[in-house]
Amino acid sequence: MSIILRLDRVMADRKMSLNELAEKVGISNVNLSNLKTGKVKAIRFSTLEAICNVLDCQPGDILEYSRDGDGKNSSG
Repeated sequence: MSIILRLDRVMADRKMSLNELAEKVGISNVNLSNLKTGKVKAIRFSTLEAICNVLDCQPGDILEYSRDGDGKNSSG
């Protein structure tokens, strides 16, 4: 089981760069890059809220749950 981050997809849809989002959210480029690439194990709700506010999206737009950890549904 794992949570897959789709932040890169939402950023691309909004045509927003990593630097621009980091500045608007108020976190470092390094922390945002780690979040974007899935190298983090947790995210503060306040950070998630700020990201969703800036990108005008819902948490479900950037977070995806996978039972088997590779993005595919294991029930089929």
